[in-house]
Amino acid sequence: MDSTSPTDDRLLRIAVPNKGALSQSATDMLRESGYRIRQDGKELTLVDADNGVEFFYLRPRDIALYVGEGTLDVGITGRDLLLDSGAKAEEVIGLGFGRSTFRFAGPVGRFTDVSDLQGTRIATSYVGIVRQYLAEHGIDATVNRLDGAVESSVQLGVADVIADVVETGSTLVKAGLETFGDPILESEAVLVTRGSAAPAGLEVFRRRLEGVIVARTYVMMDYDIPDDRVSDAVRMTPGIESPTVSPLHREGWVAVRAMVPRAGAHRVMDELWTIGARGILVTDIHACRL
Repeated sequence: MDSTSPTDDRLLRIAVPNKGALSQSATDMLRESGYRIRQDGKELTLVDADNGVEFFYLRPRDIALYVGEGTLDVGITGRDLLLDSGAKAEEVIGLGFGRSTFRFAGPVGRFTDVSDLQGTRIATSYVGIVRQYLAEHGIDATVNRLDGAVESSVQLGVADVIADVVETGSTLVKAGLETFGDPILESEAVLVTRGSAAPAGLEVFRRRLEGVIVARTYVMMDYDIPDDRVSDAVRMTPGIESPTVSPLHREGWVAVRAMVPRAGAHRVMDELWTIGARGILVTDIHACRL
């Protein structure tokens, strides 16, 4: 960390992943939230005085520790890294990116259930999570920390089972492994802070991030429809609280505006057309406060 970087006690101190799978997505979310973004990947800190924050770019695995000790106010890291750290930090909200599933995997056909782990050797980069999971299920097994590609540990004879993040599973297949049992953890990027009183500025920061999440999840839909079909249309587009319905100059018609989930927007457009809606427009939402 650059000890010469300017610090203002009034600034909210925020830890951001400096590299890895979470880094770019976290940067994109901060940009969409209206914050300054570092232009040089080697910068360790960045002051955004206009928005009352200072960013500290750190290893994702270390962020929960800095926040938990109160060195920094809040941070963006993975839920898996937070839980594995054992830090005194708590999850505030999920951020909707960096999703992954943490699972056990072993040689094809050898393991079917968590009870089969009794007496085995487990290789993982997440010792804290695995030991806690085993303790909760009454399983006695040896857990060894390995950083990097743990898939090779079984083939090399240093482990019987691995516990790791699984995305497509293609890497496991190449190593002759398959997942078994229920997922240990469903992870994603999360906003974390210390469990004590919320630092000044946290609510504004959180509200901005939540605005980006909503903007990414919803689109704005506008359409015209005969007023005798408004009730049917509103059931299809109820909006967040309630749609806006305005009379048109054309007699017997109204204009409707509502936020609808992005994922089903085209299906909704088709259904609205079927009941007589016309001039159906969909636009992106760049930012919002609800």
